[in-house]
Amino acid sequence: MRQSNYDKYPFVQVEETNHNCFEGWQAIGMELNAKLKSLNKKLAILVIECYAGVLDEEVIPQLQKNIHHSLCINAKDAYKDESDILKMIYPDVTDDCVFGFLTRLTIEDYLNAQKINHIQKRATTISEGVIVVYGTGASLLFPNFDVLVYADMARWEIQMRMRRNEVDNLGVTNRQDEFSAKYKQGYFVDWRVCDRLKKKVFSQLNYLLDTNNKNHPKLVTADAIRKGLEITVRQPFRVVPFFDPGPWGGQWMKEVCDLDASAINYAWCFDCVPEENSVLLAFGDVKVEIPSIDLVFFQAEKLLGAKVYARFGAEFPIRFDFLDTMGGSNLSLQVHPLTGYIQEKFGMHYTQDESYYILDAAHDAKVYLGLNNEVKTDELFIELERAQNNISDFDAEKYVATWPVQKHDHVSIPAGTIHCSGANTMVLEISATPYIFTFKLWDWNRLGLDNKPRPIHLEHGKNVLQQNRDKAWVKKHALNLIQPIDSGDGWREESTGLNELEFIETRRHWFTKKVYHNTNGNLHVLNLVEGKEVVIESPENKFNPFIVHYAETFIVPAAVGTYTIHPHGEAEGTECATLKAYVRC
Repeated sequence: MRQSNYDKYPFVQVEETNHNCFEGWQAIGMELNAKLKSLNKKLAILVIECYAGVLDEEVIPQLQKNIHHSLCINAKDAYKDESDILKMIYPDVTDDCVFGFLTRLTIEDYLNAQKINHIQKRATTISEGVIVVYGTGASLLFPNFDVLVYADMARWEIQMRMRRNEVDNLGVTNRQDEFSAKYKQGYFVDWRVCDRLKKKVFSQLNYLLDTNNKNHPKLVTADAIRKGLEITVRQPFRVVPFFDPGPWGGQWMKEVCDLDASAINYAWCFDCVPEENSVLLAFGDVKVEIPSIDLVFFQAEKLLGAKVYARFGAEFPIRFDFLDTMGGSNLSLQVHPLTGYIQEKFGMHYTQDESYYILDAAHDAKVYLGLNNEVKTDELFIELERAQNNISDFDAEKYVATWPVQKHDHVSIPAGTIHCSGANTMVLEISATPYIFTFKLWDWNRLGLDNKPRPIHLEHGKNVLQQNRDKAWVKKHALNLIQPIDSGDGWREESTGLNELEFIETRRHWFTKKVYHNTNGNLHVLNLVEGKEVVIESPENKFNPFIVHYAETFIVPAAVGTYTIHPHGEAEGTECATLKAYVRC
């Protein structure tokens, strides 16, 4: 038992005293009314551009109540008919219950020219006052707007609203549909469309609107948001983690991360997945939540470094997350697609190579990794199909090699390798970012938390599983690829992998004293895998000391350069360890 010091709500302080953030609808209305009045125009156009997932039922009435206006227009009125939108997105959404294809659509594809013309003609009847235009695509209806507000949304909150049946997907009416269908359309279509629009309009913003916390909105000046992004990428920082239960979930994170002890379990923690996580920017005591992907979009080179940016574009290529099976059960037996396959079938540029770093383990902990020697893939899939059709059970250990693991082991899992973590294992998963492309092969005859069978993807798995990844291969190329690198007074550095087929390099530092690091123009992602607390500092005093606690993942932007880490507080004099990941360039 340990006393948790894990910080679930990390933030970046932008202003010590709040000068640029307005809380509550009344204060927001007063600021926008004053801004519009200052234009000294007989007729002004206020655009509220929106990311998918904003609650129209909350925002529209409040705008109408608090903004002095002559006309309010909803951008949805300019959309194509729903039947046409469904036909348009079908090639990307597909009939598959999990996977689709990353769309190339833009918001312009959702709009109907005749409806736009009708709306614009309607607006010509207004000669003075304010026209408010609201919704996703609003800025395209009146491109000569006077004030632009962007209502951004964190993807985790969008998912929560989907689960609560509070929001529809873009351009359709489907909030009562299964969550999995709504999430899939969001992932493959809506969020790509909205991201393209966000990138297009961000430089024109006057304000950003945060409505992630229902009925507690915050409006921030665009200059203050841009300042916040610039401050963030000049220092180490953490994104806001989120936690979720699962059919195999465990109990470890409840204690270590100070979570609800009454919850059934916690299976996942996304503590560094910038496409999904948020960043909290603090203006005085007020915290504004923005998607952390905004940092990637608008501060890409400072965050990622020139070489990583040139290779991946504005994408964050490294993912850290937790998989908790302590007191739980095995993960699903699975395999990830090869690069060519994920490009052809799903439109992703690169695949989910990954690794398991064992943060903690019971005495019986193990991982399933690679085929047993002499096992043939056609034989394996015959048995998997029989099990899936309830003809027979599946004897996983007859076909898949198992390996005992203990705390601080590190296991590489290149795409195409059959694998899963066993029960009573706490995994820090370090991987490339395309995280939903998991082909489940066997799920141990269990149901999901919704009491429905979880999807199995034998055909995809058959197309990518590599026959040569057997027990002998795993032992040589994937298990504890640990090599000493360097050492000094009170510290030592080791390479722990990953496999040469993967683009991520990992380094572990054990230390009782100060350790020097240098980004050398490359993004670093680290986790404190041993020790209660450490402090990250700049030798040149470029940023304030940054405290990190056990099991917390933190990001060091490429622009930081030199930084140091040493034990802090109660950890002083004890041995600590960090695991660092970066892209091999």
